[in-house]
Amino acid sequence: MFDFDATMPLMALQFVLLAVILNGIFYKPLNKALDERADYIRQKETDEKKRLAKAKELSLQYEAHLADARKRSQEIIAHAQAEAQKMTAKTLANAQQKAQEEKEKAAQEITQQRQEALVVLEQQVDTLSRQILEKLLGTELVN
Repeated sequence: MFDFDATMPLMALQFVLLAVILNGIFYKPLNKALDERADYIRQKETDEKKRLAKAKELSLQYEAHLADARKRSQEIIAHAQAEAQKMTAKTLANAQQKAQEEKEKAAQEITQQRQEALVVLEQQVDTLSRQILEKLLGTELVN
């Protein structure tokens, strides 16, 4: 079936020569390009993992700062509310004290005016009593 003549070794030599030429021209540059691409992809994956880790770290730091800021803002709000309550209580106490002082002052004025009115009324009662006595008894008997 097969003839082993000079064509067979020539074909084998052509095949080996073709394999060497294809390897030098096509396969080595293709393998080099594939290796470079694989290295590039591995490098990008490594870089992205590092960036992702850094982003997670920054996110945790941000959340910690945010929690701290919220805590401080709550403390500031609580302090401001306490100060406002103190100021309100102080203002209310001052207003109550002033109202009490004005009430006492008004009571004293009323008492004083009452005393003055009583004195005036007593004088008027004395005057009216004399006038009544004078009219009833006459001016000569009253003195």
